[in-house]
Amino acid sequence: MMRTRATRGWRAYVNVVNIGALIIVVLTTAPLYWMATASFKGTGEISASPPTLFPEHATTGNYADAFGGNSLGRYLFNSALVSVVSTVVVLALAFFAGYALARLPMRGRGPIMVSLLMISVFPAIAVVTPLYLLERSAGMLNSYQGLIIPYIAFNLPFSIWILRNYLLGVPRALEEAATVDGASPLRTVVSVILPLARPGLFTAGVFTFTATWAEFLMALTLNSEDAFRTVPVGMALFTSQYTVPYGTIFAGAMVATVPIAILVLVFRRSVISGMTSGAVKG
Repeated sequence: MMRTRATRGWRAYVNVVNIGALIIVVLTTAPLYWMATASFKGTGEISASPPTLFPEHATTGNYADAFGGNSLGRYLFNSALVSVVSTVVVLALAFFAGYALARLPMRGRGPIMVSLLMISVFPAIAVVTPLYLLERSAGMLNSYQGLIIPYIAFNLPFSIWILRNYLLGVPRALEEAATVDGASPLRTVVSVILPLARPGLFTAGVFTFTATWAEFLMALTLNSEDAFRTVPVGMALFTSQYTVPYGTIFAGAMVATVPIAILVLVFRRSVISGMTSGAVKG
């Protein structure tokens, strides 16, 4: 009798969890669905009341406006260049820094890790004004490096944290075996540790690329010329004096979402592996 009650209670709990998960999925995907369908609607259909679930007169004019009259292609190139360069540099620096924190003997390891965690959550708005003044005096405003350098600085601490925690799970016996075989320390790190750290690198890379791709405040403050604007800033300026082209904005948002979606779908298993390893070993 008690087992039957326990089984019923467990089933009821599972049903509640499933219903809650379904509600979360619906709330998460509903805005994405609306954005996707609205990108193919005309202006009148977007503002229609009640709204339509499917485009009655589908059109690709919004995408043509986004790429033609609003320079979305240029903004995508700028975002891709800044995000890719920032991610590559962050991963290169974070890997060696994370390895040093995970393997090499040093004093103050705990305070260093705490400092990295505090820096990673530091609000960008607190430093954007002095950063603007610094870059203005250095002549770095309206340039790619003017965004790449701050992006590296802000994303490096969290990437070091992820990679250090992941590298703690790599057995030391592999390094000892490589040393016995005559490999130098650098050869051991590059040839043995680096391939094993791919899940951690993918995790840090996805977080860094996503953060730089979607960053708005610094891109708006440091680059005011249209030739250097990134996707978030460029889309925010799609609006004209008298109208708001919602269809064009939705089309641009769809195009800007595709790289992030592809990145997450392709590397989702590696990201999960990297995060769970860090959670266990951190």
